[in-house]
Amino acid sequence: MNFYKVPFNPEKKFAQNLDKKDPLRSFQKNFYYPEDKEKKLTYFCGNSLGLQPVTTNHNLNNELNAWKKKGVEAHFKEPMPWSGFHNSILPFIAKLTGCYKEEVVIMNSLTVNLHLLMVSFYNPTPERNRILMESKAFPSDIFAVRSQIRLKGYNPEKSLLFVNPEQDFFISTDSILKILEEKGNQIALVLFGGVNYYTGQLFDIEKITKAAHEKGCMVGWDLAHAIGNVPLKLHSWDVDFAVWCSYKYLNAGPGAVGGAFINQRFLDSPISQRLEGWWGNNLKSRFNMSEDFEPPQTAEAWQLSNEPILSMASLMASLKIFKEAGITNLFRKSRHLTSYLAYLINYHLKNKVEIITPLNENEHGAQLSLVIKSKKGKKVHAELRKRGFITDWREPSVLRVSPVPLYNGYMDVWNFVEAMVATN
Repeated sequence: MNFYKVPFNPEKKFAQNLDKKDPLRSFQKNFYYPEDKEKKLTYFCGNSLGLQPVTTNHNLNNELNAWKKKGVEAHFKEPMPWSGFHNSILPFIAKLTGCYKEEVVIMNSLTVNLHLLMVSFYNPTPERNRILMESKAFPSDIFAVRSQIRLKGYNPEKSLLFVNPEQDFFISTDSILKILEEKGNQIALVLFGGVNYYTGQLFDIEKITKAAHEKGCMVGWDLAHAIGNVPLKLHSWDVDFAVWCSYKYLNAGPGAVGGAFINQRFLDSPISQRLEGWWGNNLKSRFNMSEDFEPPQTAEAWQLSNEPILSMASLMASLKIFKEAGITNLFRKSRHLTSYLAYLINYHLKNKVEIITPLNENEHGAQLSLVIKSKKGKKVHAELRKRGFITDWREPSVLRVSPVPLYNGYMDVWNFVEAMVATN
């Protein structure tokens, strides 16, 4: 019988059997796990910071040795010259985001990239100057949007528009489409998180993008909690631009380099507004030191500065694991593992814990956001840590739990719910 088709049951032996049959179980050995008093902890915080791959240290040492032995000449000497280092990464990122490698670039951090792309893609007019976002968007996105609105000469109090939940925490696609239908001619940019950081809701990127385009809006997506977590097809969905970080599900390390997607439609046409830097100049003419900016017809035209080699080497360690595991396999296990967690919570804790993440498999990734009905969520979070489970608390009331398919198993989930029962 298909491994993923067996009906769930709450018995411990069932979880043990799932682990034995898990086709991706062997990949757990590719990561280091936090320890407490020499005891391995169970890690459910990959939606905040992914675990370190065991090959990361090797990758970093390779580049440190290149610097040590070659100095500046490491930019051009084999086997992995720093000039163009990102070219080895782009095919992996293109596959994860569902686009051509010419449409993606590895650079900066998430909010820096968001600012850079809003310079180009948020072009307000007196008639159309609003930015539409989801309620409870990540605060950094709100800060960036407000500042961009002010920089373009408008008032955030009037130009920033939120979609609020119809009930509880869930924002339906229909409610988003309704606002687009009613106010789309006022909206210059639609900017959502692909997966909302607080609720774990995965939005219908394709449908929202299509509806926004029909109203003449530009569409951008913050994929911080989506890349490496859920299937993406940015090119075929005709997204205008997207940005992300790589320290969550991509396991590239704290503060690691981010990335951006720019639709092919904009790569061979003049861009009226773009911040430019030397590293965005065409590589073929870059070292001619000309004062004329000659952008390549790729997303790299938005680059400003030299590439962070050590950060990219760390990212490559994780991406090689993704390639070996197969992203289709990872997403399949992720849905199954997260569904199993939801099943156990509803079975054992239905009257004590509310799952505010939509449970339709097309509306979530590897995260469940939990509200403890006793209103003692912080205490539960602290008690779980004492019992060896690393989870994440977000004010005012959510415990975020993220079973990552690369390094979490079914007994991790079973043991976690057992601990939840004991703390409630």
